[in-house]
Amino acid sequence: MRAFVNAEPVQSIEARFTYLGATSHDIPLGSGRMRRQFGLKLRAQDACNLVYVMWRNEPESTLVVSIKENPGQHLSAECGNLGYRKIKPLGAVRLPKWRPGDAHTLRAEMTRADMNIYIDDTLAWQGSLGSEVLKWDEHAGIRSDNVRLQFELRTGPLDQANARNQDCKSEPATAE
Repeated sequence: MRAFVNAEPVQSIEARFTYLGATSHDIPLGSGRMRRQFGLKLRAQDACNLVYVMWRNEPESTLVVSIKENPGQHLSAECGNLGYRKIKPLGAVRLPKWRPGDAHTLRAEMTRADMNIYIDDTLAWQGSLGSEVLKWDEHAGIRSDNVRLQFELRTGPLDQANARNQDCKSEPATAE
């Protein structure tokens, strides 16, 4: 699943979710890897240029922050699963592994190029993304792979002067 909030800019996004289990049919990522994950998208220009915060549950429970950058490309069909660069945190904590019925909160807050990520109100990741992400500030959203969830998505203060229809919209699937 891929979706984005149709408003800008968003410097904070939170998903409260209940893990319902695996999907009935697993689909490997474009890389061929099999993952169960749920995450947030921030500072997205488009499907090829954005920041991802992914909480991976399988094969291991870990938090990964990546910048996907593909200059001159804007559609998933153009960039596919290229352009990912992992960002190392200043610090990280052990994460719980999800079990069906578990409820969790994943929240990301940005101040310019610095980001803090909270899991269940505990600071789980802190770091700097670098100034190159400051040029993107179009959309925030969510992504999931091979998981069933019930969730509520909240965003931080919106710039009402630039806010469009604030409903969530789906977008074409991207391959990682």
